[in-house]
Amino acid sequence: MKCLIAGLGNFGKEYANTRHNIGFTILDAFAEASNIIFTPRRYGDVADYRYKSRDFVLLKPSTYMNLSGNAIRYWLQKSEIEEQNLLVVVDDLALPFGQLRLRKKGSDGGHNGLKHITQILGHEDYARLRFGIGSQEKLFNTIDYVLGEWSPEEKAQLPEKIKTACEIILSYSFTGIDRTMNLYNTRP
Repeated sequence: MKCLIAGLGNFGKEYANTRHNIGFTILDAFAEASNIIFTPRRYGDVADYRYKSRDFVLLKPSTYMNLSGNAIRYWLQKSEIEEQNLLVVVDDLALPFGQLRLRKKGSDGGHNGLKHITQILGHEDYARLRFGIGSQEKLFNTIDYVLGEWSPEEKAQLPEKIKTACEIILSYSFTGIDRTMNLYNTRP
């Protein structure tokens, strides 16, 4: 089985440590733990990884968040990966900070990256791992918050949350989405 794992974010140092780039951050951690390196390729930075009987194509689209579907479509076709083996890793403002939620399909929830992927693929039937970035406080400027850097409290908790997200990616590819959702979506 071959999987495309696409972490959404934006290139550029001004976005590097922002909440909106958690998809990139998780894939960077996955690559580092697996001792693999991303290389610039068409439509993004890509890393190929083989673990046991599974092949992974890790993708950080360079098309910017709002045009992520272009890169994903290209790499699905180039790598001959079936759409049911696509997992998109994305931030989610509606979830509390650090909560991880794996889904088989669903709406874009107002996320422009997911909206574009759905538009390009023509359906919402692709897996997504949502990483909660929501705040308990009422947000007055959503754009500044999403594109803002993590608070000191969040930074302290990030490594453990990212490690769990990487575990979910491996579980998804080896035990399937249903079992992985049962294992991880019920955790507090």
